[in-house]
Amino acid sequence: MDKVCAIFGGSRGIGRAVAQLLAQKGYRLAIIARNMEVARATAGDLGGDHMAFSCDVAKEHDVQNTFEEMEKHLGRVNFLVNAAGINRDNLLVRATTEDMISQLHTNLLGSMLTCKAAVRSMIQQQGGAIVNVGFVHTDMTKDLKEEHFKENIPLGRFGEPLEVAHAVVFLLESPYVTGHVLVVDGGLQLIM
Repeated sequence: MDKVCAIFGGSRGIGRAVAQLLAQKGYRLAIIARNMEVARATAGDLGGDHMAFSCDVAKEHDVQNTFEEMEKHLGRVNFLVNAAGINRDNLLVRATTEDMISQLHTNLLGSMLTCKAAVRSMIQQQGGAIVNVGFVHTDMTKDLKEEHFKENIPLGRFGEPLEVAHAVVFLLESPYVTGHVLVVDGGLQLIM
């Protein structure tokens, strides 16, 4: 099986760190972001024959078209990493309905739509792996009041994208690990 991986949100943060590790391991990558220029720059920085695509994960038609283009140019996608996300950090009482809907569409619906498209291909190939990632210290979280969060994390700091990327690669390359939630949170779950 070829190692073709689609990384949604692959131009920044966790997605970019995952892309760097997978490129070193010889994967053929699709770097997908809303901003095509940033996706192209990331794909170019990786060297090799990686490709960039623009996609709004909240739009099913965009997701379907992106998978069709990836298959046409890279072959069947057998690995999917969902690292695309937005943050509208605000107290619930201050959050606008539009912000909440936008966040749900990107962070939840977007992951579901990309999984749906990837699973179709994976079923035909009788194999594949999907990893959905969450929250660590990235550009998306840089405006949070870190001290409040860090004092609650036993390790005393946010995780870095590369730390999560190693966990993602482990899951992608472990075919007998299935349906598992691997918590990479610096011990935060231990105190909750």
